[in-house]
Amino acid sequence: MAKKEKVVLAYSGGLDTSVILPWLKETYGYDVIAFAADLGQGDELSGIKKKALASGASKCIVKDLRKEFVADFIWPMLKSGAVYENGYLLGTSIARPLIAKHQVEVAQAEKAAGVAHGATGKGNDQVRFELTYMALDPKLKIIAPWKDPKFDLTSREAAVDYAKKHKIPIEQSKKKIYSRDRNLWHISHEGADLEDPANEPQDHLFVISNPVSKAPAQPAYIEIGFEKGIPFKLNGKQNDGVKIIEELNAIGGKHAIGQVDLVENRLVGMKSRGVYETPGGTILVTAHKALESLTLDRETAHYKQLVALKYAELVYYGQWYSPLREALDAFINKTQENVTGTVKLKLFKGNCTLAGTKSPYSLYSTDLASFKMGAEYDPTDAKGFIKLFGLQMRLAGAVKKKSEK
Repeated sequence: MAKKEKVVLAYSGGLDTSVILPWLKETYGYDVIAFAADLGQGDELSGIKKKALASGASKCIVKDLRKEFVADFIWPMLKSGAVYENGYLLGTSIARPLIAKHQVEVAQAEKAAGVAHGATGKGNDQVRFELTYMALDPKLKIIAPWKDPKFDLTSREAAVDYAKKHKIPIEQSKKKIYSRDRNLWHISHEGADLEDPANEPQDHLFVISNPVSKAPAQPAYIEIGFEKGIPFKLNGKQNDGVKIIEELNAIGGKHAIGQVDLVENRLVGMKSRGVYETPGGTILVTAHKALESLTLDRETAHYKQLVALKYAELVYYGQWYSPLREALDAFINKTQENVTGTVKLKLFKGNCTLAGTKSPYSLYSTDLASFKMGAEYDPTDAKGFIKLFGLQMRLAGAVKKKSEK
């Protein structure tokens, strides 16, 4: 009897991977090893090993990757200032290369022939998974059932029917069919009534944050300490990154912070609508940006804005393991050398606003910024500066006036 080929499946226990696991066995006779990454999704991983084995996996490997997720992925992204299309804080995007990296390592350790994922043929995740596989082990076979002509579970409703037929336990039903992705940084919601941008997200949609209508009537104040662009203190207490994000998620979620309703441009060309909850991430991005405004000089700050846009694209497009991202990190880390200090924030009814920023490396001078003229600034210097700065405009204006005669 021929030995079955081993395949390592990125397994979340959600609807897609729950049906893909038995489908791979049933269709191709693979020996499927399920790999699940703990990225801070909480009780979603409860009983995942039992479920994977009951669904036909020969083995289920679960790795706690929370610390690596924060230190090697979230913090570099936070320092970069990356935000995709002015609203998406890249919670799903930044997690995929880490999952795929460890999936490849499991495949190598288990001497598997290939790696598989449950991302659809329309989405961004297929690119993120497969680019990482290619970068880290191009010899591995890539198995993507959604792009397989034999795969006939081409809707979430069909997947629900398949799960019922094969007695696979799932949380989804045809009435409760949102596609969600959760980790320490965020939770995303797609599908069902959200597919029509005209539909307002309902209060029952939110999972890790209160709807604004149920947020407290009194604001909360918090203070975050940074060292070289990395958060290390919350309200004066030093803690590791995982704990800081968890606490900020709880505080921010209570006050409805970080809820974003966004129609975004997918890499594959179509527009999609998602609703995101990123309470802790929104607080940290706001605080980090404020501290940079105090400590970065104008030219560096402006150029870093351009870098942030490119960095966001690299993360969104699944190009984490690219030479360009590594090169940009070198620039970004240089910019963060003086991004040290504390930021005070006010959280109230979905709004995260500044309540004070200070740094030992602040470039802000009260004397210079004051409307009161002093010895440190001679206003007559501005006269010659403006003449030279406007020289090209003055010449262009003169030529234009002459041509109009």
